[in-house]
Amino acid sequence: MRLWLIACLVALVACGGKPPIPKRGVVEGDLGAWKFRRFQSVLDVEVWVDNNSAVAYTASYVPEDIEKRGHPEDKDVVNVFVTRYEKDDGVLRQTVKFVRRLGAEGGYQVDEHKIGGARVLTINGHGETWVMWAAKNHVVKVGGRGRESVPDSVVESYADRYPSVIAGGVLEGPLPVGPDNAVEQEDKPEYDANNPRPDLEKYDPKKTKIPDKKK
Repeated sequence: MRLWLIACLVALVACGGKPPIPKRGVVEGDLGAWKFRRFQSVLDVEVWVDNNSAVAYTASYVPEDIEKRGHPEDKDVVNVFVTRYEKDDGVLRQTVKFVRRLGAEGGYQVDEHKIGGARVLTINGHGETWVMWAAKNHVVKVGGRGRESVPDSVVESYADRYPSVIAGGVLEGPLPVGPDNAVEQEDKPEYDANNPRPDLEKYDPKKTKIPDKKK
């Protein structure tokens, strides 16, 4: 009787708990109607944090109907990048600075949204659409080239495994606490009126207008 009760409790916890974090970062299987296609380990880490070693993993998924038809195009594929850090120090701060820099210097439109209860950062421009967030010891990025949107179901599946630690107003307010990279601690260059540089510490995407493309 006692063993039966223990088994029931274990089953209840398993059913009600979060899905486990994949050993190799990404889900190497189907996510509902999105079919898993490829896994890859990546040496290049997009969000660099000094003195915090990291490894990145990627997975790609395509809709079931495209999988059956074959020959998917870029716009049909959703890519997921998961970067795993040795420790949590600086991960959130550098993620926010990275996204602010894309908006201030890279010509991307960046914003904040909530998807399935997870607060995320959206990145659009140059023919790409991404959703990105920081989690404990991880950074997750979902999207792809040629896409105009990112499927909520894929974001929600990864947010269940990697709960977002992004706070509201993170793109507009003070940067999250944490250590800065060494290069960012150097003296700032003198102000040049002919070539002003954005202040990422005070960057506000709602007050920044991306110049129109020259025809």
